[in-house]
Amino acid sequence: MNVFSQRLKTAMEQERMSQTALSKVTGLCKSSISQYVSGKSSPSAANLKVIASALNVSADYLKGGVDEPASDTGHLKNLPVETAAKLMGIGKQMLRQGLKNGDFPFGYAVKMPSGKYRYYISPSRFSDFTRCEV
Repeated sequence: MNVFSQRLKTAMEQERMSQTALSKVTGLCKSSISQYVSGKSSPSAANLKVIASALNVSADYLKGGVDEPASDTGHLKNLPVETAAKLMGIGKQMLRQGLKNGDFPFGYAVKMPSGKYRYYISPSRFSDFTRCEV
């Protein structure tokens, strides 16, 4: 197993994210994620950045270039539901349901193995959609 696949597995475990959940969050197909986890293939530079962002680690960490999993930039990677709902002037539950239904183009809701949902809201997509500064 190569360094990338080991670190990918570790980052997924730390985020409590399954291959299916990572696929939904990144938009990459499940078979690609499976290939990356097993070490049979490596992602393109663009896909590596998407995966690193979804897992809140740096691409350099996943590649084995650095030992610290800190993300590449200090900017916000995931906008909290509470903040997004407040900026939109709607209730948190309404936003959560909209994310579950796929009504909003700026985020996703992923059902975790525990049965609970995890919400991902892209700050840049949110700003583009709502015209609210994040």
